[in-house]
Amino acid sequence: MFTHVMLGADDIDAAKTFYDATLGVLGVGEGLIDEKGRIAYAHSGGRLLITKPINGEPASCANGGTIGFFAASADLVDAWQAAGVAHGGTVIEDPAGIRNATGGRQLYLAYLRDPSGNKLCAVHPVRA
Repeated sequence: MFTHVMLGADDIDAAKTFYDATLGVLGVGEGLIDEKGRIAYAHSGGRLLITKPINGEPASCANGGTIGFFAASADLVDAWQAAGVAHGGTVIEDPAGIRNATGGRQLYLAYLRDPSGNKLCAVHPVRA
C-alpha cells in the first residue's frame, strides 16, 4: 500500500545514528544521505526517509501517529528497543511484551520515541 514514509528531524546526524542502530537490528542496511540531505532506508520494497522539514520550521511528531516496524522474533523486538535507547531513543507506553489485538491475534511489541519525538513500534506477530 505504501511506497514510503517520511519523518521530519532537526538533527539529521542524531536521526541517522538512531535509525542505523534500530533498523540495523531488524536487518535493514545503513541509511544513505542523498543530495538533499535526506536519509533513505530501503528494505523489502519499502522506504523510510528522514528529512529536515522543507518549510524551514522545526520538525514535530504527529499526535496519534505511530510507525510500526516488522520484527522476525520477540528477541529482535527487545534488541530493537535496546538499540534505540542506546542511541538517543526513549521507551514509552507499557514495557515490551505480548498484546492482544483484534481477531484473537497476539503481538509482541515495544514502543520508542526517536530523538525527534516520533513514535515508533517494533512488532512481532505471535499468533496471527
